[in-house]
Amino acid sequence: MMKRVIIQIDGGHLRAHSRRDGVDYTVDFIEDFAHTLVRKTEELVRVIYYDCRPFQGETPLPVSGETSIFKSGGGWLDELASRDYFVVRTGVLKFRGWKPKQLPLPSNGLSDQDFRPDFEQKGLDLRLGLDMAKIVETQSCDRLILVSADTDLIPAMQIVRQSAIQIIGVDFPNSPLHGRFLRISTSCAKSYGRTR
Repeated sequence: MMKRVIIQIDGGHLRAHSRRDGVDYTVDFIEDFAHTLVRKTEELVRVIYYDCRPFQGETPLPVSGETSIFKSGGGWLDELASRDYFVVRTGVLKFRGWKPKQLPLPSNGLSDQDFRPDFEQKGLDLRLGLDMAKIVETQSCDRLILVSADTDLIPAMQIVRQSAIQIIGVDFPNSPLHGRFLRISTSCAKSYGRTR
């Protein structure tokens, strides 16, 4: 009997691992990654992808005080949402100021190039948790595959585990998270083959 599968992907988490492994983070990559998590004995019901649109706005640079303009480039999220099986949930990206690129700071005078913008994603873990609760309520799959490192999701993961739905966490090399859950080991540098 085919197992129905829903995949939840935290975009920030997957993007960080793909960049670490030198993989271009594109819509095709995300789609291919999701499909490689599904076995032949499983039926993909949905892929729910969570991310924030790029920050838009103006803010003064930390040293010169000149205006830095951030422009949006989030059209790729719309393209991803148009792909078969995909649903995109967006949070809000907040600008939290400027962070030094390296510490200690240079002693021979600072410039704007010594800093990088500091952004924080808001609302994504709530959306992930609410979707988990809805999946449990509707019993819309037999197996839930989670691609996230957000420990705030552990209570929601426990609720899924107590239901009839099996939850599987995707662990990347050198950053295991889901110790108490059935794991999928994978590598961004490889074909993302799924192993138990």
